[in-house]
Amino acid sequence: MPGSLKTRNVLGYPIAVTTYADATSWSMEAAHRGDRAYAVSAANTHVLAHARHDQLFGEALSKFDLICPDGMPLLWSVNVQLPKEEKLEERVYGPSLMLELLKSTKGDSDQSHFFLGGKQETLDQLSERFESNEIAGTYSPPFGEWPAGEHEKIKALIRESGARFVWVGLGCPKQEKWIADHLDSLPPAVYFGIGAAFAFHAGDVKQAPEFIQKFGMEWLYRLCAEPRRLWKRYALHNSLFLFYTIKDHIRG
Repeated sequence: MPGSLKTRNVLGYPIAVTTYADATSWSMEAAHRGDRAYAVSAANTHVLAHARHDQLFGEALSKFDLICPDGMPLLWSVNVQLPKEEKLEERVYGPSLMLELLKSTKGDSDQSHFFLGGKQETLDQLSERFESNEIAGTYSPPFGEWPAGEHEKIKALIRESGARFVWVGLGCPKQEKWIADHLDSLPPAVYFGIGAAFAFHAGDVKQAPEFIQKFGMEWLYRLCAEPRRLWKRYALHNSLFLFYTIKDHIRG
């Protein structure tokens, strides 16, 4: 196991007390070990509230080796449990963690990456943007229900690529469930459930300005940009996160 990071309990899950530098170092150490598949989640309120509310998804998330505080409410929930000198100054945002790892492995042919998920055009744009990195492979799986043998096909592609870092952009909760369900049979590498990062980095979707992100209002920015797709997610899971946080606080 890579060097352990401190964690704090948020809604029943161990959220790492970590920075971009620490999470990047942890991931690179895990990749260097190459002894098994490691799972990393950059969790926001949607991920954590869904895990608490849905038993099957909760069991999937519990298999992850590292859960980073992606959302500002998670950062605040962690910081309230820390002494002043240990409080985190910034969240570990999934798309930015991806950039940090790509930056740290740039030009190193032994530190290769695999992009799984999204449209082929998006994957082509990512490969072009990160051409200075060793992109071992990309794969756009079929939309909807996967045909028989698809899981084994994907594992074979990853294994043949020799990738050290596998970025899984299938959307939550599908990506976390896929990683967790196959963790014991996945080729050795570090697997990241990366959500909308592919669309952001390919320029398909615009990210919220930094000042909006710092105030924990990125969800509102994205809701305004994609109201039909996201309103139910944010209305339900933001409310659930608040409900469970208050409930846990009352319980002590």
